[in-house]
Amino acid sequence: MVEAITPDQFPAFRIHQHAGQVQARWESLAVDELSAGEVVIRVSHSSINYKDALAASGAGRILRRWPLVGGIDLAGRVESSSDARFVRGAEVLVTGCGLSETRDGGYALYARVPAAAVVPMPSGLDAASAMALGTAGFAAGLAYMLMERNGQRNALGPVAVTGASGGVGSIAVDMFASKGFEVSAMTGKSEAQSYLRELGAAQVLLREQLGITVQPLETAHWGGAVDNVGGELLSWLLRSTRERGNVASIGMAASSELHTTVLPFILRGVSLLGVNSSNTTAELRAQVWSRLATDLKPRHLDRIVTRTIDRTELSQAFDDYLHGRVIGRTLVRME
Repeated sequence: MVEAITPDQFPAFRIHQHAGQVQARWESLAVDELSAGEVVIRVSHSSINYKDALAASGAGRILRRWPLVGGIDLAGRVESSSDARFVRGAEVLVTGCGLSETRDGGYALYARVPAAAVVPMPSGLDAASAMALGTAGFAAGLAYMLMERNGQRNALGPVAVTGASGGVGSIAVDMFASKGFEVSAMTGKSEAQSYLRELGAAQVLLREQLGITVQPLETAHWGGAVDNVGGELLSWLLRSTRERGNVASIGMAASSELHTTVLPFILRGVSLLGVNSSNTTAELRAQVWSRLATDLKPRHLDRIVTRTIDRTELSQAFDDYLHGRVIGRTLVRME
């Protein structure tokens, strides 16, 4: 039987909670059952982020209401819109903005979203390449721009990227290397070393090679850093960053805790920059995506996408994220 796919009946990967247990499954929805919004999008592509795996499995408290369609990224074409800025057939994308947290997300054939969350597809990207980047690319691009605005320069020294084999880390390695920075990629996956060098890493350091100590202030080595790990590693990076260097904090794969002193900040002028990829102004989102389509577009995006799956394979793909078995990005074909 041919699957009926219309705005009145389409598949959606919906996450429920029953008696404290999280259950995610494909079911049939209509647009009127989705979260409110001015723009209805026919979704062609999405992606998988660690946050998506946490949400779908219940391993992390991501959803703030139930049930919701999963998926924090989506790209496709406008199906209908009550906002004159978005005409039917226009290519658009949405990342973050409460998707799969407070409103239905991108793991469905149709999504209904607020017009303020919609980004017109920048020239230089299409739905597939935009989702190859997705929230991971947006976070890396935002980190780069925040560091750049705060004076990060090649002359400050090497930039460390932690969690380098993941989606954000892979894109950050490529991005900073393409801008002439000496990149030191830090990873717990020995099998990712050649991959990271392909992306432009000048040095690949395995976790056990870092030699982390607990001095209040370490020998200054890093010109800056992009951290996806948090906890002890983030504390160490702050203690070992050179004067006026920037450390961008994006993730907490290891820990949400941060134990440090004020010494890196008041003696070296180190800046700790928080990167919130979910909740940004429409103006800033447009700026980041414009640069992701131009000078910050990864040179090795096809290499960074290590898996492309159909939507029917989605539910089987999360376990690899939860157990740290993923390198790079996973692109999801929704149509």
